[in-house]
This record gives sequence, C-alpha cells and structure tokens, in this order.
Amino acid sequence: MKTKLLLLILCISTSILFAQKTDPVIEGMIKEANENSMLEVLGHELTDLIGPRLVGTPQMQHANEWAVAKYNDWGIPARNEKWGEWRGWERGITHIDMIHPRIQSLRGTQLAWNPGTSKEGVTAELIVLPTNVKDEADFKKWLPNVQGKIVLISMLQPTGRPDYNWEEFATDESFTKMKEARDAQNKAWRENLKTAGQNSRTLPAVLEKAGAVGIVTSNWSRGFGVNKIFSARTENIPTVDLELEDYGMLYRLVNSGQKPQINIVAQSKELGKVPTFNTIAEIKGTEKPDEYVILSAHFDSWDGGTGATDNGTGTLVMMEAMRILKKFYPNPKRTILVGHWGSEEQGLNGSRAFVEDHPEIVAGVQASFNQDNGTGRVVRLSGGGFLYSYDYLSRWLNAVPDEITQHIETTFPGTPARGGSDYASFQAAGAPGFSLSSLNWSYWNYTWHTNRDTYDKIIFDDVRNNVILTAILTYMASEDPEKTSRVKSVLPVDSRTGEPREWPTPRSPNRKGGLD
Repeated sequence: MKTKLLLLILCISTSILFAQKTDPVIEGMIKEANENSMLEVLGHELTDLIGPRLVGTPQMQHANEWAVAKYNDWGIPARNEKWGEWRGWERGITHIDMIHPRIQSLRGTQLAWNPGTSKEGVTAELIVLPTNVKDEADFKKWLPNVQGKIVLISMLQPTGRPDYNWEEFATDESFTKMKEARDAQNKAWRENLKTAGQNSRTLPAVLEKAGAVGIVTSNWSRGFGVNKIFSARTENIPTVDLELEDYGMLYRLVNSGQKPQINIVAQSKELGKVPTFNTIAEIKGTEKPDEYVILSAHFDSWDGGTGATDNGTGTLVMMEAMRILKKFYPNPKRTILVGHWGSEEQGLNGSRAFVEDHPEIVAGVQASFNQDNGTGRVVRLSGGGFLYSYDYLSRWLNAVPDEITQHIETTFPGTPARGGSDYASFQAAGAPGFSLSSLNWSYWNYTWHTNRDTYDKIIFDDVRNNVILTAILTYMASEDPEKTSRVKSVLPVDSRTGEPREWPTPRSPNRKGGLD
C-alpha cells in the first residue's frame, strides 16, 4: 500500500513538473526567442547607429526616443519620464598627433564633459611628473615647470602584456620578477603622489591652475589595447586618454631628453542644461494591476566604446523579453514594467529617482530582475537578503529549461547590495530586487567602461539564454498566486565593528549632474 502511495505521489509530482515544463506560454516564448530573435537588429541599432549613451548627450536622448518608438511598434505603451537635469555635452572629433621628434597619429580620445579646443587644437611640449618629491613644498617648487606644457600624469606601465599572457609564455621566475617590480613601482608612484599632497582626482586641477595647457592620461585596463574611459577633471584645458602603447612611447621620449610635442584637437560642444529621463514601458495587469514585476537595466553608458556590454546587453535582454511577453502573455495577472534607467554610471541616479518618485509602485513590487554585468549567460542568482526568497525564486526557476538553470548557482537568502547596479535601489527600499549575474567573458578587463566595449563583443547565444530566463521568471512571478515575502534576514556580522550589518537605506539621486 505504501509503495502504491509513493508511486502515486511520484506520478502526480512528475505530471506537475511536466506541465510546468510544457506550459504553452513558456513553449511559445522559448520558440520565439530562438527562432525569431530581434537581438542582433536591436543591438546593431543601439550600439552602431545610436552609439554610446553618456548622460547629458544627444545620443542618450536619441536612445530614449528610439526605445519608446520600439515599444510602441510592439503595442506596448511607453514613455520617457523626466527625473532630473544634466550638463549637456556632445563629443566631437578627437585627433591626437605627435609632431616631434617625428610625425605619428596617436590612439586616444578626449575624456567626457571636457571643454573642446579650437579647430587648430593645442600644440605643446610634453612633461612628466617628478618621481622623487620630498614634500608638498618641493612639489609646489616644481609646479612652474608645467607652464605652457602638456603633462603626462599616469604611471609608465612596465609591460603592455596582460598577466594571462605572461602566465602562458614566461618562466615562473620571469613572471614573478615582473610582478614584484610592478608592485614596487605602483607603491612608489602612489607614495610619491601622496607626498606631493595630491591624488589622481586633485592633480589635474592643480596642474591646470599652474599653467599646463593639456593633460594626458593612460588608464590601462590590463588587457591588449584596452583603457578605461571616464570623465575629465579640468575646466578649460583638454584632457585626453592615450592607449598604453602610445602613452609609453611619449613617456620614454620625455625621459630620454627628446622633448616630444603633440597636437590635441578635441572639438566637443557644451549644450547647457538638458533634461534626463528614464524610459518606462508597461504591460498592464488584468487581475492585480497595482502589483508589479519589474524588468530592470540601465540605459546609459560611458563613451569610450559604444556601451555594448555595459549595459547594451542588459538593455537588449529586457527589450526582447518585453516583446516576447507581449506576444505570448499579453494579459498578465500583474503589471509588467520595464525600466531603462539613466545615469546609473554616476551613482544609480535614474533608478533611485524612480524609487523616490514612485513609492506606490515600490510598495507593489512582486519582484524586480536586473541584468548589468556583461554579455555572458546568467550564472548567479542571490536572494538579496530576503529571508523567504528561496521559496518563490525556486518555484519560478523550476519552470526554466534545465539547459539554462544547470549553469546557475543560487545563494539564499544572500545579502542586499549597497551599490553596484540598479537592483540595489529597490532592495534599499525593501522591494525584492534581484541581480541576474553573468558569466565573466573578460568583462572587467576588456569591456567594462573601456574603449573596446563594442558590438563585436556581444555573445548573442548567451544573451538569448538570458532573454528566455528573464521572460519565464517574469511570467512565473506574475502568475504566482502568492505575494512575495519582504521579510529580511539577519545580516552577517561586520568584521570591523563586531555588530550585525544593517540593511541599506534609500539614497536620493543627484538630479543636477555637473551643474553645481
């Protein structure tokens, strides 16, 4: 009798599991994602046609308008919701040439929000920082040397080969020798700057005030041909970043007494005060319209490349998931809302503004799924510190094909984020927000904020994987008969204080970037 009962239970369980795996909505979404994907077209339009999406630029506004038009074409109501204002700026032609001791065009770009030059640009001799500063007074005594010069302010890297290349080809002794020498050089460089009373943030302004006519950096990203590209810290003179190979050449020419000269042309434009937006689209819920499943990805990027994997791929996942959901699940139980947030790169500003401006939506969040860290397939999912997150996330994941979930490592209950990406804005407000964290694909070195974050780095098979995952999780969260629990777990002890960590609290956004 017991054996028959166990067999009956097993059959019922198997039938339930089979029904979940063969749900016609899920089957339709998977088939659409695999056979009629729009990812490649959307990726081309977003990264190649529109390009990078630095907050405050015309390209960012173009992207907002493009997304609204796409959603409307798919029958999904969408809007651009203003949340602040920013310093308007548009990148122009950057051209950097060595003109002495020989002619060579150099590979680099102007940093963001940097005033432009004339069409003729700025031409001057190069100078490097002193490496043996005794104290702040000694540095101040040296400062007049920068008058009329362009200053190289980054450390000369001892090698342009990434560590993995050394590991493959160097002897152990040679690799160890290089690393120890580099560590010593880095330490000496930092200590020298500190002795001078400066750091990388304060130094450009001090040099500008002392009469320098330009600043050159090289923020190497530890890979072949890659540099991090951020914003300038000078008010009137050009700041450009050069790739390691060209920067090292100029530095060595200075050190050998050749007095190299370069010409910098950087024709950017100041556009005054411009509005900033979040792009929002919704598929209205039929039974519980005031409860929400939120798809989340930041829309803005830095502009060294075209923002393809940070966060073009997250954007594509959410747009394609919404398109597919609208086609196969047009009447969801709960409202499905997608947020393409602005100015994440400057401190989660768009999502923090949305959370601050829409407490009624935050109160009704069933779940929020955010994707931000590159092009790879999702391999990690944390409960975000919500005590009972295992119960509902596991139910939803059970409906996802095994070939996707087999790669995902889950952590429950996990801990809340204190930054990093936009799911942290929702977690801080107590709403169940989750990060769909991706496989690395050399993200940190090669595409995160770099000059190589371009369309060709997108791995569309992995992005399709993430579309299917996101669409199914959204469908399951919407259909779930239960409202998700917001009970928070007791957080781990802070090793510094010996006390339990506190849950993060909501932070207000910067709504006037670069305008103070």
